[in-house]
Amino acid sequence: MSDGAVDSLIPYDEIVQEALRAVVGRVLGEIEKSGGLPGEHHFYITFKTGAPGVDIPDHLSQRFPDEMTIVIQNRFWDLTVSSDRFEVGLSFNQIPARLVIPYAAITGFVDPAVNFALQFQVQSEAQPTPAEHAENDAPVAVPAEDGSNVVSVDFTRKK
Repeated sequence: MSDGAVDSLIPYDEIVQEALRAVVGRVLGEIEKSGGLPGEHHFYITFKTGAPGVDIPDHLSQRFPDEMTIVIQNRFWDLTVSSDRFEVGLSFNQIPARLVIPYAAITGFVDPAVNFALQFQVQSEAQPTPAEHAENDAPVAVPAEDGSNVVSVDFTRKK
């Protein structure tokens, strides 16, 4: 057997990433159907603001030129979930905004109520700056640092 890694002709990394992003869509779809969040559940969703298909107000894209995190918790409206994106109404500094976010733009999803998190690797060579919270909901809870129930997938290829 050889110690060298063989490049796969099957794009496993893309398939896994797409499947994990579908988890986000399914969870949001359940929230859309039920009309609200159950119990103490709430979500931090981090996404690339300049990704194709992202549609956010200009004042938000100027404030967050690379990446931002939104909170789906107390004050959100008109959640619409489709197969490739979701749309949601949120308020930022008392200004209502409609956001359209494709699942492909998402880099992180956290539900701190149950210590669940998904992280997606950025496909570009540039290192992103840490996302700043958009402060659209209060209170802001911090996810557990112990890493319980966190799924992290490294999509870099070893050559």
